[in-house]
Amino acid sequence: MTEVEGAPAIARQPHPTGPVVLRVAGELDHCTAPGLTRAVDGLPFGPDTPVVLDLSALDHCDSTGLTVIITAYHRVEAVGSSFSVAGLNSALERILRVVGLDQIFTLYASAEEDVDALNG
Repeated sequence: MTEVEGAPAIARQPHPTGPVVLRVAGELDHCTAPGLTRAVDGLPFGPDTPVVLDLSALDHCDSTGLTVIITAYHRVEAVGSSFSVAGLNSALERILRVVGLDQIFTLYASAEEDVDALNG
């Protein structure tokens, strides 16, 4: 896994089967959200490169973090690729369901399950 410069809590890992997995750890808030934006901006994605956002190590996400996730979704979708979210803790999953983002994002229990579904 390679660290994204300026954002040590965000790591980009291309998966051998094609998807790019972004692993976010720690807190995603107004201070750290620009790091995720930079990570997404630096992705080599296209129609054949799905993006998996792995949040299994995320401890906290505020509204700024949610906004960055939504923006990432729109960027990936705009190039005709797929975007999914994996590894949500129960609190963040509940927030996504309350605000209706579970109707927009495909949610998976883990990044591995997500990649398997993309390849299946």
